Amino acid sequence: MAQVLEFKLPDLGEGLTEAEIVRWLVQVGDVVTVDQPVVEVETAKAMVEVPCPYGGVVTARYGEEGSELPVGAPLLTVAVGEPSAEPEGSGNVLVGYGTQAPAARRRRVRSAPAGTAAGTGPADRTAAPRNGHAVQPAAAPATAHARVTAPAAARPQATAPAPAEGPVPVISPLVRKLARDNGLDLRQLAGSGPDGLILRADVEGALLTGTAPARTAEETVVRTPVAPAAGDGTRIPLKGVRGAVADKLSRSRREIPDATCWVDADATELMRARAAMNAAGGPKISVLAMLARICTAALARFPELNSYVDTEAREVVRLDHVHLGFAAQTERGLVVPVVRDAHARDTESLTAEFARLTESARGGTLTPGELTGGTFTLNNYGVFGVDGSTPIINHPEAAMLGVGRIVPRPWVHEGELAVRQVVQLSLTFDHRVCDGGTAGGFLRYVADCVEQPAVLLRTM
Repeated sequence: MAQVLEFKLPDLGEGLTEAEIVRWLVQVGDVVTVDQPVVEVETAKAMVEVPCPYGGVVTARYGEEGSELPVGAPLLTVAVGEPSAEPEGSGNVLVGYGTQAPAARRRRVRSAPAGTAAGTGPADRTAAPRNGHAVQPAAAPATAHARVTAPAAARPQATAPAPAEGPVPVISPLVRKLARDNGLDLRQLAGSGPDGLILRADVEGALLTGTAPARTAEETVVRTPVAPAAGDGTRIPLKGVRGAVADKLSRSRREIPDATCWVDADATELMRARAAMNAAGGPKISVLAMLARICTAALARFPELNSYVDTEAREVVRLDHVHLGFAAQTERGLVVPVVRDAHARDTESLTAEFARLTESARGGTLTPGELTGGTFTLNNYGVFGVDGSTPIINHPEAAMLGVGRIVPRPWVHEGELAVRQVVQLSLTFDHRVCDGGTAGGFLRYVADCVEQPAVLLRTM
């Protein structure tokens, strides 16, 4: 007889606790093989395909496209061949989001309750779903330990509200805060999570549909400026990449005492140097790669800006390697891919790596490792047609160089007024790691290299 195994959303690494289902790659009834991708999910870091550790027939899927699931929630069930005492998965571990050995190996064995067949494990609890509902296998009695709890998207909503007394089970403190800020009584909600657990989707659904209880006049006066009444305007959940960016930027503003300085630079010679390199044949060199090469040379002279602050130890940690992040705008929001060991790359290598990471960012295929570990960020906001900006530092880094658009402007060149290609450069820095003199020296060196690229010959 076939054995039905439950595959849960695995730990996706990097402290991620939930993921949004973007696209199912299999249907109920499909035959899957070990390590075959079965669903595409979006986390706060990237969009990834999740492989299944079991081979067999898909008997149920849990969660609709667009819904969020916490780590550990059931994704699907698979009917495999003959049951065994300990079902085998692939055993593979792919960094961040790969399959793992079955959790049953690490689960503490408990004494079976009276009336339960010996040896019944978590994988034995359900037979293949019939008409969309999981049913108990004929050979196993229905006990509290022989039941599978489906996630919200695959299970009907509970009809009874939370008990009048005792704590209300919620999935996270953020959900409780969301309800509190909007005057919503959690005891009036029926949780759609396992065992009646109240999920964020439950609270947001109640607010969107207007099922939240009416507020008192006092609550309306106090809370309305912070959170408009349900139904006013359009609510866009901060989740996935956008939610992660919002959290990181908020933390940066809270923790980093930043300052910004800027300077205009004549980029005419830089553009001429790029044109000469590209005319010589070979891969085309990008302006961003040339600016990145200038950044690494400047950081070698001013290493204070390639660092971070260890607040617990009250120490500034200077880093030996430059892992250069660069801001990339995508349909899912702003991401910052990281070029590893940028200080050891030439402009040709930097151009190729920027192109690869940008393509992956737009396709949503960046791995968590390609989005973390940066030590300094280059932000080319000139591509949006703007001249200047005061960017927010990418926490926990110490600085970010901003580059505006390069446009023809009147400029005094060699004592005469001329039309030159001018760019505005800005440096936002953590005032704890250095003073204005160091930051100004860094920015002036960058501007000098932009105006006279031959300055870089000293460090090549």
